[in-house]
Amino acid sequence: MSTETTASVSTHILDTSVGRPARGVAVRLSARSGREGHWQALGGSATDEDGRCRDLPALPEGTTHVRLDFAVEPYFEPHPTDRRAEAQQDAPAHRDSGTGVFFPEVAITFAVVAGEHYHVPLLLNPFGYSVYRGS
Repeated sequence: MSTETTASVSTHILDTSVGRPARGVAVRLSARSGREGHWQALGGSATDEDGRCRDLPALPEGTTHVRLDFAVEPYFEPHPTDRRAEAQQDAPAHRDSGTGVFFPEVAITFAVVAGEHYHVPLLLNPFGYSVYRGS
């Protein structure tokens, strides 16, 4: 939760190739103070059945930039009991990249202001993604 001296961050992921939340994606949160500051790893979480990370760590006071790192490659790997790849009409298991996913990781960096909450949804499919500031 944001305070007057800190910002807060939340995220969720929607797998647009199947129209469902992306469950079990690891998300790491890092922060820095100023453009030239060093990144400080704050911790991470994984998306729940609703595609949300409900327990991301709080941002330290003075944070000006935040980075969310999403480990999406394991999410798209086929599992013996998972029929996700068959449900993806335009996403064959192997394409030019040689794997089922073109972007194995997604890193989103954004600026924050103390006192504000930043919800950053990730719309994801095996060959592309989109991100925006939500509410």
